Amino acid sequence: MDQQPISREGYDKLREELRQLEDVELPAIAQAVADARSEGDLRENAEYHGQRERQGLMQARVNALKSKLASCYIVDKSTLPKGIVSFGCQVTVKDLKYDDIERYVFVGPGEDDYTCDPMKILTSSPLAQAMMGKKVGDIVEFEAPKGILKYEISEIEVI
Repeated sequence: MDQQPISREGYDKLREELRQLEDVELPAIAQAVADARSEGDLRENAEYHGQRERQGLMQARVNALKSKLASCYIVDKSTLPKGIVSFGCQVTVKDLKYDDIERYVFVGPGEDDYTCDPMKILTSSPLAQAMMGKKVGDIVEFEAPKGILKYEISEIEVI
């Protein structure tokens, strides 16, 4: 797996979530499993089975966070190039088919948020990959689930 850039803030956020899960959540679930196990026959103990399932899901989340952290490298935003699309920048584009203006911030794993304005999208996404290295005025084409999209880059800002 290729290493992906991440900001110091994003890395610290993932590390804190991992710490919370490993130091607080998992021990609490382990205690709940032990308490439920002491209730008797495990074959008919819904509380025990529910806690074991919760424990498995929590462990899967821990493993996913460890994997994300292992595949990242921290980027100092002050060293990023100006004037070209790269990690950590906000890009304003014009959809050439509909004349819509859209803004995206290119972020690392765990920092993505598709509900905010501007949308924070992963640098590994097809859209981000198509825009990387481009400059203001460049036309970008990329394949999306709804077909080929064409954007013109109108502004690049390192944030």
